[in-house]
Amino acid sequence: MKHILDKLNKSEEVEFNPRGNSMTPKIKSGQLVKIKKIDEKEKENLKKGDIVFCKVKGNYYLHLITSIGKGKIQIGNNHGKINGWTDLKNVYAILV
Repeated sequence: MKHILDKLNKSEEVEFNPRGNSMTPKIKSGQLVKIKKIDEKEKENLKKGDIVFCKVKGNYYLHLITSIGKGKIQIGNNHGKINGWTDLKNVYAILV
């Protein structure tokens, strides 16, 4: 999914078709989604339940925010699996 980040660096919004079932039924495998680049001010307004495109432990995800800490978020899939914490600097976009 790093290629998505490359596209975001050139555009405010990116459409793509993520694969996998970790976000069903919110996002189905192959469904067209649109993400919008977010700036630092917008990151301050993120909330639990938002779906973001981010990097955690070297992997890129389009997953749910499950918890929020000072300057960081925890993400997980739609089936209860937690992927971990990441700094807000590693949050690149939000699902539109």
